[in-house]
Amino acid sequence: MPALSLQPPDLQALWLTLRLAALSTLILLLLATPLAWWLAGARTRLRGLVEAAVALPLVLPPTVLGFYLLLMLGPEGPLGRLSAMLGGTSLAFTFTGLVIGSVLYSLPFVVQPVQNAFEAIGRESLDAAATLGAGPLDRFLSVALPLARPGLVSGAVLGFAHTLGEFGVVLMIGGNIPGETRVASIAIYDHVEALDYGSAHQLSAVLLLLCFLLLLLVY
Repeated sequence: MPALSLQPPDLQALWLTLRLAALSTLILLLLATPLAWWLAGARTRLRGLVEAAVALPLVLPPTVLGFYLLLMLGPEGPLGRLSAMLGGTSLAFTFTGLVIGSVLYSLPFVVQPVQNAFEAIGRESLDAAATLGAGPLDRFLSVALPLARPGLVSGAVLGFAHTLGEFGVVLMIGGNIPGETRVASIAIYDHVEALDYGSAHQLSAVLLLLCFLLLLLVY
């Protein structure tokens, strides 16, 4: 089912989805890598609390997470008020709001494989680098990150693929604004509601192929 047969609104929704997934994955890597490094080496009771908070989106209904994000990003919410103070507008029903929601919703899919990769390194390589005069930052950049590359790749691919298929969170905080917040999953839902199964099938087939190729890259 070639993507060229997609209608312009669906191509627009697909492009918006890819932009959202790419930007969210970049931010996730920047946030999840140091967090996973800390979790891999932490020996404090706080670690369990942080791990539970990071993993919460795995079990929390997307609509629940989306509802509380909507309250936070809305004009009366703390992030919405902060945005207004800085000269912006409410973050709800904007592409920026979608990015914030996607980062929080996909965080465990990036943190956990990266954390597992860091934990698998062991202390021997890091201790050897320390005896050669490498400081903590140097050991992290020159030893830990190269050895954890498979986990970083897996986390990036899983975070990207997970963002492609988001529905509940993006619908709650983004709505259905063409060109701004109407992502592919919402476009599919619209087609099904309109009984336009042909268009829904075409767009679904594109996402199915993309997700399969991404998972194939991981394995």
